[in-house]
Amino acid sequence: MDFEQGDRVQIDKDGRVYEGIVMPSTTDHIVLKMDSGYNAGFSPEDAKITLIAKKQDAPSSPATAGEVKAQKQGAKLPKVTILSTGGTIASKIDYRTGAVSAQFSADDILNTIPELTEIADFSGRVVYNILSENMKSEYWAELARAVAEEIKNGAEGIIVAHGTDTMMYSAAALSFMIETPVPIVFVGSQRSADRPSSDNAMNAICAAEVAVSDIAEVCVVMHGTASDDYCLIHRGTKVRKMHTSRRDAFKSINAEPIGSVDYTTRKIESNGDYIKRGSCELKLREGFEPKCALVKFTPGASSDILSYFIDAGYRGIVIEGTGLGHVSADWVPAIEKARQAKIPIIMTSQCINGRVCDRVYDTGRDILKAGAIEGEDMLPEVALVKLMWALGQLQDFDAVCDIMKDDIAREISFCSSQ
Repeated sequence: MDFEQGDRVQIDKDGRVYEGIVMPSTTDHIVLKMDSGYNAGFSPEDAKITLIAKKQDAPSSPATAGEVKAQKQGAKLPKVTILSTGGTIASKIDYRTGAVSAQFSADDILNTIPELTEIADFSGRVVYNILSENMKSEYWAELARAVAEEIKNGAEGIIVAHGTDTMMYSAAALSFMIETPVPIVFVGSQRSADRPSSDNAMNAICAAEVAVSDIAEVCVVMHGTASDDYCLIHRGTKVRKMHTSRRDAFKSINAEPIGSVDYTTRKIESNGDYIKRGSCELKLREGFEPKCALVKFTPGASSDILSYFIDAGYRGIVIEGTGLGHVSADWVPAIEKARQAKIPIIMTSQCINGRVCDRVYDTGRDILKAGAIEGEDMLPEVALVKLMWALGQLQDFDAVCDIMKDDIAREISFCSSQ
């Protein structure tokens, strides 16, 4: 074939004509990045392929991966470590089964998205290689230790390649475990690298820009819209996956995003509300109590659900209540039973936005009197991770209750407008 990666070609196949930039491919198929921003794969069999322009002459477009800020070329690049944990960004189709499986390493990500090497001096490390539904609290601790080790060894930014389904849990876990002087950026993709319209390249490139920025927080960088225009930078304790498959599945809840990354210019626009690079010394606060539960209240649900966890020796429970943070009156004795057993009960809401307030209605006041702790505007899953972390740090019941009321990693927004 008289073309190579980066060239612009036209493919005439099955009576239709396609044009785009030739992208890396892990199979014998030709993958084009089209001007729409979507990828498309073509078998070369029975296809007429015409070279439009070599890569040095190919017209650029917002959808073409590889454009970087000119001031970074030729300069000494910052050191960034990619820690791979698996997930769709580090996955491809297993053609034996037709399913997506975690098969790529950190180095594979760099090979698949070579534009990254123009942004930073990368090193790659596989912490583990799992799909994110297999995540466990001990893996969070292992990941945090790996992050801390890389920072101690001189990394000026960390990228964590992670599956999207439980990314919000892991991002929250590291937010509580690590005080960081450099950016720690979680990134994933909704569609694997060898699928059409994969979002892995744009997400990874935008994440790399954040990793070399002055945003020294744990954050999540993912598509801001369904198109290839910009990524949003979400705080690790304020983000939630809000759609099963859309590219822009991740949203900041009860908070504005830290900022955005324009994919064309690679420019970061921030709201100014973030911790700056070098503002603190690295501190690792390991320790999680895995025997904690998140319980969703539903109309008519028996309080036996709470009693089960209490009797089974669980050390903490988060309740996802209705509205302002309510359960039925039948649950109040079980909450009191938990308090007597020195088991913290944290009340959150099933509502996506807003904060818990159990002082408005009689049931709420009874819940507080029984010993429940208001979770303010914490997401239920963030409250669960925080409770697991707090119980891993402290043995005293009252001290755990106090820390659950404190804002540790921007998980609580004390704002009168909410």
